[in-house]
Amino acid sequence: MPRLIQASARIEAAGEPPKVIDEFIGRVNSGTEALSIAKMISPQGWSEPGQTPEFDEYTVVLRGALHVESREATQIVSAGQAIITSAGEWVRYSTPDGETEYLAVCLPAFSPDTVHRDE
Repeated sequence: MPRLIQASARIEAAGEPPKVIDEFIGRVNSGTEALSIAKMISPQGWSEPGQTPEFDEYTVVLRGALHVESREATQIVSAGQAIITSAGEWVRYSTPDGETEYLAVCLPAFSPDTVHRDE
C-alpha cells in the first residue's frame, strides 16, 4: 500500500544566517536511506561551508536564485532551472542576492556523516 507522508520534518541547517529545511522523505522524516527530498528556504546572504558529499544532489529552484560554486566556476541557478552535482565533487551553495526557495533531492539520502563539510 502507498505510504502517505503526513508532514515534513524541520531540520537544523548549516550556514548563516539560518535557512529552513523541511524534509519530506529521507533519513529523519520517513526513515528512507535510498534518497531524500527536502524543501529549502534560504534567506538573502545565506552561505554554508563547502562540502564533498558522498551523494548526488539534484536541485530545482522554485523562487529566487541559488549560487552553486565548484572548483571550476560559480553558476547561478534561477527560478525554473535545475542543477545536478555529483558525489565526490566539491561544491558550496549560497543565496547572496535574495531569499531563495528550492527542492533538493539527494541520492542516496542526505546524511551529516556523508556530506563532508569543510572545516
